[in-house]
Amino acid sequence: MNNYDKILDYAKKNNGYITTKEMESLEVNSTFLSNLVNDQKIERVGTGIYKLPEYPIDNFYILSKSSKNMCYSHATSLYLHNMSDRIPLVYDITVPYHYSGNLLNNENVSLRYVKEDIFELGMIDIKTVNNLTVKCYDLERTLCDIIKDKNRMDKEIYSRGLKEYARNKNKNILKLVKYAKKLDIEDEVVELMEVLL
Repeated sequence: MNNYDKILDYAKKNNGYITTKEMESLEVNSTFLSNLVNDQKIERVGTGIYKLPEYPIDNFYILSKSSKNMCYSHATSLYLHNMSDRIPLVYDITVPYHYSGNLLNNENVSLRYVKEDIFELGMIDIKTVNNLTVKCYDLERTLCDIIKDKNRMDKEIYSRGLKEYARNKNKNILKLVKYAKKLDIEDEVVELMEVLL
């Protein structure tokens, strides 16, 4: 298999995408990637992110690859969990307080800052509609986040998120209360759950 085939093969196996970092692991010189771009066999969709032309653009994946210190949250997380049918125009992303990456300058991103010790609380891998893996908060962390930030949430998305969670067979109330304790919103969460369940 030549170097061009290695790149194309990797991208095919990864639902059409490859990053320069992943290319390094293939031990292929970046010149080969540039040549593929020039030949229009692959296209650049972000800094260090490339995709095969026949695959759809996946903004969730592209954004997630632009920073390793980020996690989809709030309304965007509800959408990824199929608890909202509103496709995000602005992506809710949570980052640690010290974050200084390139998401700061992205007008399609709404950043939420949290302390380092709770940044990874409830962080999971989730698949986008194009079957690509991104970081997102689990249902319980998402619920805590929308309750904590309800004044910044769209009212319709907020109330539908709560109702969907109450109906969800996979909900974990013990985990929800544990997270709520860590995020200092235990009373509010317990009160809401008593009404909803």
